[in-house]
Amino acid sequence: MWRLRRAAVACEVCQSLVKHSSGIQGNLPLQKLHLVSRSIYHSHHTTLKLQRPQFRTSFQQFSSLTNLPLRKLKLSPIKYGYQPHRNFWPARVAARLLKLRYLILGSAVGGGYTAKKTFDQWKDMLPDLNDYKWIVPDIVWEIDEYIDLEKIRKALPNSEDLAKLAPDFDKIAESLSLLKDFFTTGHKLVSEVIEASDLLLLLGSPGETAFRATDPGSESDKRYKKVSDKEKIDQLQEELLHTQLKYQRILERLEKENKELRKLVLQKDDKGIHHRKLKKSLIDMYSEVLDVLSDYDASYNTQDHLPRVVVVGDQSAGKTSVLEMIAQARIFPRGSGEMMTRSPVKVTLSEGPHHVALFKDSSREFDLTKEEDLAALRHEIELRMRKNVKEGCTVSSETISLNVKGPGLQRMVLVDLPGVINTVTSGMAPDTKETIFSISKAYMQNPNAIILCIQDGSVDAERSIVTDLVSQMDPHGRRTIFVLTKVDLAEKNVTSPSRIQQIIEGKLFPMKALGYFAVVTGKGNSSESIEAIRDYEEEFFQNSKLLKTSMLKAHQVTTRNLSLAVSDCFWKMVRESVEQQADSFKATRFNLETEWKNNYPRLRELDRNELFEKAKNEILDEVISLSQVTPKHWEEILQQSLWERVSTHVIENIYLPAAQTMNSGTFNTTVDIKLKQWTDKQLPNKAVEVAWETLQEEFSRFMTEPKGKEHDDIFDKLKEAVKEESIKRHKWNDFAEDSLRVIQHNALEDRSISDKQQWDAAIYFMEEALQARLKDTENAIENMVGPDWKKRWLYWKNRTQEQCVHNETKNELEKMLKCNEEHPAYLASDEITTVRKNLESRGVDVDPSLIKDTWHQVYRRHFLKTALNHCNLCRRGFYYYQRHFVDSELECNDVVLFWRIQRMLAITANTLRQQLTNTEVRRLEKNVKEVLEDFAEDSEKKVKLLTGKRVQLAEDLKKVREIQEKLDAFIEALHQEK
Repeated sequence: MWRLRRAAVACEVCQSLVKHSSGIQGNLPLQKLHLVSRSIYHSHHTTLKLQRPQFRTSFQQFSSLTNLPLRKLKLSPIKYGYQPHRNFWPARVAARLLKLRYLILGSAVGGGYTAKKTFDQWKDMLPDLNDYKWIVPDIVWEIDEYIDLEKIRKALPNSEDLAKLAPDFDKIAESLSLLKDFFTTGHKLVSEVIEASDLLLLLGSPGETAFRATDPGSESDKRYKKVSDKEKIDQLQEELLHTQLKYQRILERLEKENKELRKLVLQKDDKGIHHRKLKKSLIDMYSEVLDVLSDYDASYNTQDHLPRVVVVGDQSAGKTSVLEMIAQARIFPRGSGEMMTRSPVKVTLSEGPHHVALFKDSSREFDLTKEEDLAALRHEIELRMRKNVKEGCTVSSETISLNVKGPGLQRMVLVDLPGVINTVTSGMAPDTKETIFSISKAYMQNPNAIILCIQDGSVDAERSIVTDLVSQMDPHGRRTIFVLTKVDLAEKNVTSPSRIQQIIEGKLFPMKALGYFAVVTGKGNSSESIEAIRDYEEEFFQNSKLLKTSMLKAHQVTTRNLSLAVSDCFWKMVRESVEQQADSFKATRFNLETEWKNNYPRLRELDRNELFEKAKNEILDEVISLSQVTPKHWEEILQQSLWERVSTHVIENIYLPAAQTMNSGTFNTTVDIKLKQWTDKQLPNKAVEVAWETLQEEFSRFMTEPKGKEHDDIFDKLKEAVKEESIKRHKWNDFAEDSLRVIQHNALEDRSISDKQQWDAAIYFMEEALQARLKDTENAIENMVGPDWKKRWLYWKNRTQEQCVHNETKNELEKMLKCNEEHPAYLASDEITTVRKNLESRGVDVDPSLIKDTWHQVYRRHFLKTALNHCNLCRRGFYYYQRHFVDSELECNDVVLFWRIQRMLAITANTLRQQLTNTEVRRLEKNVKEVLEDFAEDSEKKVKLLTGKRVQLAEDLKKVREIQEKLDAFIEALHQEK
């Protein structure tokens, strides 16, 4: 409704303005009305053709004040009739200004709000960089505190200094214009000079052209025409060379400053400024992968195809010197004309704050800036080489791994191989030449290996052997870099310098290569430093005709350019091949895991080291089991073993001689003397031997007895080896025999049997001993005389002629014993003669020694049977013993002897048991631990003792997983660096 009222009021205002305005006659055109008035449609104006809704819509679309409430207009009352003339132009101007103000204000507010909202949204999308502030090293923020950047900026050459170093381009351009007139375009030398000069002119100011047109009649043309063509060419080449050398010096100076800055940063990082853990460098990670691969026994068609730089060359060609120049240290042993490289040496070069070297299996760092450490490093490398070479050989295929770190070193992995020889000299193994060839081929046949072929430039190229070998392994030259050493000697000795050019360009050999380089490795003095060699090399090439005559390009000389080229080629090859190698090891891992699941589904994957640890724990548990053996068991087996060891001596050397005496006094005297001698000389030692053997037997029993289902036969060889080595190392306590001798002597001195039970035990012990001896004697007689008539009839056995003679002699001797049962132990000579004559009368020819041997067994059986009968009589003799056999014809001194022996055995067994349980078992356990520790450090021993398909499969699985994990980590780091 308010809109309708507003329209009506507007119409009245418009009518009044049209009819009563001063100076206006008739109808006023609508275009001259106020904008607000023209925007309202009414029926009083007949000429209006515009529609009101259109203007209203347009106004609402572009105005920011459309929704603002309209204020009520206060209109003066309208009077009909004559009205005085009124002028409304100030109102119109004010209305327009007000409307413009609102438009500007609304647009500013709306635009500002929209811009702020857009800015907030954009700001929210950005990550919080404070969380990543740790990525930037602290030294970057503090670098101005340690480095005077202003001083460095002032030290750098400005544009004016660089302009002074540049040659006179106008002069060169004029000279080249003259040369173009004198020479044809097909002349090769002039074309190269022109191209080089064009390139040099492009380095000049951009406002100048490469060549300036010269006036044929100018004074400069006349001046240059007087100079010969050859002098012009030499002058241009010399200027070009000097310019290149100047820029080279500037570049080297900048690189040296950069090297010092990097060293400062690395030292700052090395002192612990950064508290975060530093990651390994790429080259160190890659070197670890190669170290693992060197120990990996390739199987399942997975070969080691990871790149490395293989340095090959003829003996004394200077390949070791080239490697030292790249490593910037004299690290290898040297000798004049002698083979020094006897095994491959893998050198990993990486950047670090200090110039140091260390071996893979050692923590000692050699400071390469000190001559003492350099000499120690060379000596250590020589010792390792000689250790790797087996007896009867000259070279070895075992690799020595060495890491060299230093500021400015190019990151790469190089392998220095033994020099290729043509003839085997004296002192070498016959197969030395073939062995070196096989080692070189094994490294070069890797399709991703970069071959650094070293050729001695001071000798005739036709005498080289290595070029033919390299051509066979890399016929297309896609991964070969050719290096000509001793170029200074070659330039001095070679009559035609173009021959050196042919060698460098690869035209003299059938061998192809990626690049060709010429280097100088010193003046031949082994005491030269790397800095001196580098200065001599730069000075030589600066004055060399090879560069002045363009036979060599500047980028083809010096070991510095060589190391840069080799490093670039190495990393290019790494990036191209490492992922393929990682995929091949993933496939190998899958194959190995599948084979394990199918063959050993219920066993854990334990490699050789883990199996050794498991076996070690089992062995130590078994050693501890020795302490759980009961004292009774120890004493029983000790007493029995000791009697078996001494029974022969007791019966043969003590009892039998004493029993030949005529009375008891003599018997006891003989026994005491024999026992004393035996105790002083033999008995303690015999007892210790018995105890040691008993300990071994019990230890072996615990080690070898099966454990049921838990027994793993894979440990049997290891346990046996540990047992033998521990027993070999174990020695009984030296003081044990002395203490044991006293105890045994005191035990044998005692003759008092306290009760009947001990008496019966002695008789029982005596009967067992005599019966055992009698049984042995019966067996000896049976073997002597052959089977009796029962066995001959039942088993169809016959006697030999010798057995028949023994049988006849035995029968004759038994007749003699029946006649005299108390016959002494020895035969008299007349008795031997009588027996022999009696046998001869029956046609049996015998020897006196045969009669004595037969008599010994016959009398022994007779004596033992008599002693057993006497033993039975002494069962009732304890009463007489208590009365010292007074008023009795029964004498049982032999029973007392066996009681003394029995008691000595019991006391000795008890003493040895105490020594075993208290001392020797612990010492044996200590020996076992030492043996296990030694075996744990001996890889060859573990490989020999822990064998089988299961062990090898677990070993391959472990190594393949380790290789894959290291390769994945390396690839991830490589991508991050990229």
